[in-house]
Amino acid sequence: MISSQILQASIDDIKTIARVDMCICDLNGDEIVSTANMVVPDPNMITSFVDSPADSQMVGNYHLLKVRDEDELEYVLVAMGFGEDTYVIGKLAVAQLEKLTVAYKDRFDRNSFFQNLLLDNFLLVDVYNRAQKLRIEINAPRAVYLIEAEPEKDAAVLELVKNIFSSQAGDYITRVDENNIILIKAVEPRSTNEDLMQVADTILDMVNTELMINVKVAIGTVVQELKDVSKSYKGAKMALDVGKIFYEGKNAVAYSTLGIGRLIYQLPVNLCRMFIDEIFGNGYLDQIDEETLETINKFFENNLNVSETSRQLFVHRNTLVYRIEKLQKNTGLDIRKFDDAMTFKIALMVVSYMKYQEEQDN
Repeated sequence: MISSQILQASIDDIKTIARVDMCICDLNGDEIVSTANMVVPDPNMITSFVDSPADSQMVGNYHLLKVRDEDELEYVLVAMGFGEDTYVIGKLAVAQLEKLTVAYKDRFDRNSFFQNLLLDNFLLVDVYNRAQKLRIEINAPRAVYLIEAEPEKDAAVLELVKNIFSSQAGDYITRVDENNIILIKAVEPRSTNEDLMQVADTILDMVNTELMINVKVAIGTVVQELKDVSKSYKGAKMALDVGKIFYEGKNAVAYSTLGIGRLIYQLPVNLCRMFIDEIFGNGYLDQIDEETLETINKFFENNLNVSETSRQLFVHRNTLVYRIEKLQKNTGLDIRKFDDAMTFKIALMVVSYMKYQEEQDN
């Protein structure tokens, strides 16, 4: 169903050009929209015309014409005036409205199709059949982007995203819940992580520049067939959650870059708790102060390089070594050694995951 705003704009444009007043009525004879000087006819006149087999009829100075959606009657258009010119203008208006009806129906059907595709509500044969009817290419590389904005601002973000990406380029925008905007993006066959991230950066920059708000963008994997779009969607959803746990400072996270965080995210909390208790039975991890935590993270960022870490932290090398040795005394792990560093890094990630799950449960 076309919105009344679109219908109003359509007949107003026609009047501006042709100087003919007209209105659009529903099948009960009630006015939906009309131009400024239009005198809307009696509803009984409309309903009688609806019941007749004729596609057009003239009653007094009214030209009545039927607007169809394929074979089904949708509206009645009434053009006010005498003569053949008014009738021709009315027929042109009907042609435009029928084209709009088809376009809006295609748009709605495509939106519904992609929503059900993302949620795995189709059989494989249904995917191919419906895609052909909707003129959606089946074999084309695509990636799903999830865009999360604040609830009160997501409508503005949705409109902006629609202005950036279009179905003509093979991109489709939809949503399956109230939290996230979904962009199904057509990509190049050999798109790299950098290529995918460039699109995410474009979204972040545009939203920040135009709306002055921050959003988070998660990227799924590239899939080659339409039937696999739901896999990319699931990957993007995981990337969004994992990004909040382990990569809080990043506004754009791709599924392919989640690393070990992806594995930890899929572990049962009880198993994670057992791991932490076995490695750090004394509960030391919960007592680590911010300074020590910053030291550890910076040490990991610099690939266990003591000199570079001390330089970036603006501390003497011996001070850094003292902190590391103090950590070793409390945990039994020397993070200057790769195996111990890896164990400690995983432990920190597991603790972050457990805290996130506790917050979600509460």
